[in-house]
Amino acid sequence: MEKILDKKRLNDWAAALTDWDVLAPVLEDGVWAYRSASGAIRLDHTNTTQPPKGFAFPQREVFFSFNQIKGEIPRLTQTLPEPQRRVVFGVRPCDGRAVPRMDKVFTDHVEDPYYWARRKNVAYVGLACNQPPSSNCFCLSVGGSPVSTDGLDVQLTDLGDCYFVTAVTETGKALMAAAGDVLTEPTAADRKQLESTHAEAVSRPQRAVLDVEAAPAKLKASFDSPLWEELARACIGCGICTFLCPTCHCFDINDEVTGSAPLKGNRVRTWDNCQFPDFTMHTSGHNPRENSGARLRQRVCHKFQYFPENFGMPQCTGCGRCVSECPVGIDIVSVVNKVVEHAG
Repeated sequence: MEKILDKKRLNDWAAALTDWDVLAPVLEDGVWAYRSASGAIRLDHTNTTQPPKGFAFPQREVFFSFNQIKGEIPRLTQTLPEPQRRVVFGVRPCDGRAVPRMDKVFTDHVEDPYYWARRKNVAYVGLACNQPPSSNCFCLSVGGSPVSTDGLDVQLTDLGDCYFVTAVTETGKALMAAAGDVLTEPTAADRKQLESTHAEAVSRPQRAVLDVEAAPAKLKASFDSPLWEELARACIGCGICTFLCPTCHCFDINDEVTGSAPLKGNRVRTWDNCQFPDFTMHTSGHNPRENSGARLRQRVCHKFQYFPENFGMPQCTGCGRCVSECPVGIDIVSVVNKVVEHAG
């Protein structure tokens, strides 16, 4: 299904989605973030600082509550997410490509019911990148594209005064059908402009980086290289790189006690971070990744060695957030290139 949307009628489409909570990028204190679309939707954003992964995989969620009365069997009450249908506008292709990667993680071997309870109720309306939204974009180097539709339900392409709207999934078709006459039929000229816009977007220069085909073997051969410690020397272990990554998915599970008589509380899942010193700390006190070099190696190898070995694709989607937001200037692109070059 292909349609044309006059930019002046974008909010009319959003208003027609009465069964959905509509979210869109909002500029707050100089930071783009996804928020409920209570006002006019803007799609002139570069990219949001945080990716949209939190809608399916929130930073904190309760699995179940427990209540232990002395002498009785503990009472457990499961807490599944409330069914809340959300449609997220303005998702960039790099974040769209993160969706199937997260889906693989939470389906492999065992399907995660908490993740999927949310995931099945989230729809993504993407916005193709006519030009790189950041100087640190490198989606082409990791097999992506500024006009990729992977993981999206609908793709919008900016044609000037209007958007070319393309349905990617059945959910996307339903979202477009709900718009009624807000969406109109494209002409042959519209389709020709779409083709040229996409071709120009793909031809625009990005960072010329890594050979993702060679990286896994080179990284594996460099596991014990002293270069890791040198490259991580500036790291302060803040974890921004992974918390802002659209595909990082490590988590911890803890029991939070809220009362002692009777004993009660919640079992909670929260995001964890491989850049934290205690991420791999054993109860014995041993830490197999006791220094920042080993932790940087874990992050890089997970993206470009372990994930490709397990799923046949790099985990990184080239959004560049970890490069742009690192307070000490650690650049994953430079790190991979230096390690690969050093391996020979």
